[in-house]
Amino acid sequence: MSARHPFELTEHRLVVPLDHSNDDGRAVEIFARVIRAPDGRNRPFLLFLQGGPGHEAPRPVAMPSSPGWLESALQDYRVVMLDQRGTGLSTPYGAPGPDPATDAERLTHFRADAIVQDAELLREHLGASTWSLLGQSFGGFCSLHYLSVAPDSLREVFFTGGLPPVGLPVDDIYSATYDRMRILTERYYDRFPGDRERFANLLESSAEGIVRTPGGEAISERMLRTIGHQLGMDGGAEQLHYLLERDPASSVFAYDLAAAFPFGARDPLYAVLHESSYTDGGRTRWSAERAEPEDFRSDSLLFTGEHLFSWHFDEVPGLRPYRPVAEILAEHHWPRLFDADVLSSVDVPCAAAIYVDDPFVDRALSEQTADLIPSLRRWVTGEHLHNGLRSSGGDVLDHLIGLVREGR
Repeated sequence: MSARHPFELTEHRLVVPLDHSNDDGRAVEIFARVIRAPDGRNRPFLLFLQGGPGHEAPRPVAMPSSPGWLESALQDYRVVMLDQRGTGLSTPYGAPGPDPATDAERLTHFRADAIVQDAELLREHLGASTWSLLGQSFGGFCSLHYLSVAPDSLREVFFTGGLPPVGLPVDDIYSATYDRMRILTERYYDRFPGDRERFANLLESSAEGIVRTPGGEAISERMLRTIGHQLGMDGGAEQLHYLLERDPASSVFAYDLAAAFPFGARDPLYAVLHESSYTDGGRTRWSAERAEPEDFRSDSLLFTGEHLFSWHFDEVPGLRPYRPVAEILAEHHWPRLFDADVLSSVDVPCAAAIYVDDPFVDRALSEQTADLIPSLRRWVTGEHLHNGLRSSGGDVLDHLIGLVREGR
């Protein structure tokens, strides 16, 4: 690829049913961008399924290449960036309407199953008999559902930090994430021993109402602890340390702290639909909150991770309007996403990067799922954390492509 013409873009928009199981006339538009190298006109398609839920696909940039894995991918594929329904240039979810029940019913159609059905219509629109998948985090959850319902549409599947448990109660999944966050917290304090006292002092200031957002909102102790989600990312421990070494009375600290929280109003679906993405059937009922271990409840120095609590919809100003919808969805009975019988019989070549210390998608539970799929080759690694696909440039993707090719 030349520096002048590193890749070529085409845009696609499709109108699809809101409810694929009952086309009652309601519809949403989905947007996708196809990226190819100048000499890649006839290369197979690779659909990238973004993590989330509720996040749009990355926007490609040529110099420097972003996302970092894109240049590697374009050597073998035409890359399809899909804005999952409700995100990016697809029909947005937007602000809540006047009736929370109506909004909640609409949002039951924004889960992995609907995203996969959208993808199938997009595949047909592009004229591809099959295509490959690259699923990061929640995108891997979508990919596993795709394998469960339409394996004949898939050429190969790559999972990065996104091989979810099959048929496991959601509370058990969250319990495993707390166990890993406990380990990562203690490892962090061992590496940066002075930060234990720094964070303790910050918690005291928070209890006194001193720690505030740039807009003047008080930040609670429990909200402060959620900055620990950074420990699940390559480079996250360093970023957390650099934040805590700042003067907590400074405006720089206030802005950086506000940016470090995991849930916010920019992508509300990430909060509203978060727990539904983990459950393979059943009700969530604020699972992360109910599954919180006693030591996390009593020891405020333990960081929490990608854990959504009901109080987020009180303490994050931009999420307050979404609380009635979130309450309804917490009681919604979600259908199953994964079919163990189908997964145990597929012959689609698959490869998965499973990160040893991933606090969001547990290693042991991912390996149980890997055991189900005879055509899957796993790479269990401590080299990266949850964002290894992005942080490694093309290394993680190249490794997975190599595993699939070796297995053919």
